[in-house]
Formats: sequence, C-alpha cells, structure tokens
Amino acid sequence: MASTGLQLLGLLLAVMGWVGGALVCAAPLWRVSAFAGGEIVIAQVLWEGLWMTCLSQSTGQIQCKTYDSTLALPVSAQVSRTLSVLSLLFCLFALLLGVAGAKCTKCLGEGAYSSKARLARVAGALFFFSGLLYLIPICWTAYAVVRDFYDPKVAAPLKRELGPALYLGWGAGILLLVGGALLNAGSSPPGVRATPTFGGGGRSNPLPVGGTT
Repeated sequence: MASTGLQLLGLLLAVMGWVGGALVCAAPLWRVSAFAGGEIVIAQVLWEGLWMTCLSQSTGQIQCKTYDSTLALPVSAQVSRTLSVLSLLFCLFALLLGVAGAKCTKCLGEGAYSSKARLARVAGALFFFSGLLYLIPICWTAYAVVRDFYDPKVAAPLKRELGPALYLGWGAGILLLVGGALLNAGSSPPGVRATPTFGGGGRSNPLPVGGTT
C-alpha cells in the first residue's frame, strides 16, 4: 500500500535525522577558530562544541577538554544544550510511538487500525516539532558566529567560523521535518464505510395526519 510505504519512508528519514542530531550534539565542531586579522596562525585550530573544546595542532595531536562548569557558560550555550537534549528525547518518544503505530507492526493487535493511525500521527507531529526545536540552537549559534565575525569590536583571536557540525545539524533538522511530515501524511485513519441495512425493517410508512380513508 502506498500509505504504508510513505509511513515507512517518513519513519526512516526521521530516525536518520535523530541519529545525525545526536552525533552533531556530541561533536565539538560547532565553532572553529577563524583566520582573521593581519597575523594568520595555523599551528593550532580551536574547535568548540556544546560539551567540550578541542585543540588541534599541526603535528596531528588533538586535545579535548570538557567545560569546567555548566553555570559558567553563556546563556546561549546553556539554552542550546537544553533544546538539543529535549529535541533528542522527543525523538526517542516519537520513535516508540511510530513503531507502535506503524501499519506493518502488530504491537496493538489486529483490528486496532484507528488507534495505530492516531499513534503514528502523534509520532509524526513529535518528529516535526523536534526538528523545529533542534534547528533553534543551530540557527542561533550560526547567527552569533556570523555576527561576531563581522563585528569590528570583537578581537581577531576571538572570532569564530561556522563549524561543520552546524551544516550537519541543518541537514538533521530537515530530515526530522520531512520525516515527520511524511509519517503524518501516511498515517491517515481508515475510511469509515456505511453499513447497509437489509430488509424492510429500516423503513417506516407514517400514517397521514388526518387518519385513514
């Protein structure tokens, strides 16, 4: 059935977006040190993420260190952490609902088509909402990086460039949006068919108001 294929495609894209979003959340490649200013130093490259910073040297050595204190981080970093984790948790919950509501599974038994359709539609909506939620810290971080890069008041050593994790994060968010939309579209409830009535019991011939002749 076409709707079943659409449902499975949406679930597959959403799972790919969820896995990609988890990798992006853990990767320390959100911001990379920018080579701006008169002096260009390529001996060391600083990578910054939500949970740690890494220093890559020209010799090939990479040293990573987690942030010492969560409360000492900027508000933008704390909010980005919270939104990313919430988005991934919503995706996990949506995945459980999507598997239970998929037409090719028998988690709810035979004949529970309406209940499975409702679960699948809720899962699609959750995936779509998670995609929007995940794109907020990605776009927020990208805006802050671009703003500081072109701000003349920010010193050159403090300027950063867009890291590869941001581009992957945009891709993961789009997969969640498209996957949620396809899952919702392919989970339409089954049509309700009218039950025919056999025999003459369903018909009635009312008598005239004035009585019989």
